[in-house]
Amino acid sequence: MLIDEMYIRGVQVNYYFICKTKLWLFSHNMNMENESDLVKLGKLLHLDVFEREQKEIQLGSIAIDVIRKGDTLEIREVKKSDRLEKAHRYQTLYYLYYLKKLGIRAKAVLSYPKAKKNVELELNDEIEAEIERILDEIEDICKREMPKPEYKKQCRRCAYFEFCFS
Repeated sequence: MLIDEMYIRGVQVNYYFICKTKLWLFSHNMNMENESDLVKLGKLLHLDVFEREQKEIQLGSIAIDVIRKGDTLEIREVKKSDRLEKAHRYQTLYYLYYLKKLGIRAKAVLSYPKAKKNVELELNDEIEAEIERILDEIEDICKREMPKPEYKKQCRRCAYFEFCFS
């Protein structure tokens, strides 16, 4: 494991699957998400669900939405929609990977409260190897010049849309 891997944020893993340009911009401190109404709605959803649980736990470079203590530590990532589920899955799996590197065993649940859907996630050797490959690619993308934006269906709703396509 590279030392830099512990500094990669979960949102960067998420953006890796959504848009390499967005990943690059975010990684170079161009954070336009703070102005996004969709992001603000997502934050309100986080506050509204799992009211009695510990929320928004910052641990190094990761921010876990919900933590439940029990026989096995359970982390939850709460999302508004399952439209980008692959990105959400790998973001959450990265949190398990990160915790494991710190010596913390946990299980994870990806929650979509509006859809009343929960997806249980587990880390295994194959997924760990895939995450390590993804982390290497994220580092490589961030070291190069900004990738040229490629228009996708979700671009119109992106906080970076004007930057990429104006």
